[in-house]
Amino acid sequence: MSKGKLVVISGASGVGKGTVLGIMMNKRKDLKFSVSATTRAPRPGEREGVDYTYVSKECFLGMIERDEFLEYDSHMSNFYGTPTKQLEEIMAQGIAILDVEPKGAFQVRAKRPDATLIFVAPPSLEELERRLRSRGDTSEEQIRIRMERAAWEMEQSKHYDYIVTNDQVETCADKILKIIAEKAD
Repeated sequence: MSKGKLVVISGASGVGKGTVLGIMMNKRKDLKFSVSATTRAPRPGEREGVDYTYVSKECFLGMIERDEFLEYDSHMSNFYGTPTKQLEEIMAQGIAILDVEPKGAFQVRAKRPDATLIFVAPPSLEELERRLRSRGDTSEEQIRIRMERAAWEMEQSKHYDYIVTNDQVETCADKILKIIAEKAD
């Protein structure tokens, strides 16, 4: 893949996308992560401009009105979106990697049919629930909601170009990197 390419990674909350993406970014320096904007509060250890750009709901809604997002979605009473201007700057430097929910991925596909969509699946829904519980920062109500959403997201995976199971993070990262390499030139 050359500069200007776009890869969309999706998967249920807790599937390990962040860990997989970290491994991928360390192995290929031409991959550039597009930091999403969100209205949710930072989790412990998250950094502004690295993990997300944290904005108020009012600011986010204004950005929607000005058509400043390639894609956006709401999840767990918060908004998430990819600012178009930022994405264009990233794509000028390398291969842009987006971490977005399926609704956002389908918005990207509508606007950028050349994007490669990759769905990261858990080995099972039971394993996904175990991972969510092991975080220690998720309430029972949030786990229930996320598991319901995960079932829907798994159904949407059939609309992706590739499905990669995250049974081991290193293997999952290598499989995705192989897909990216196969798309080269």
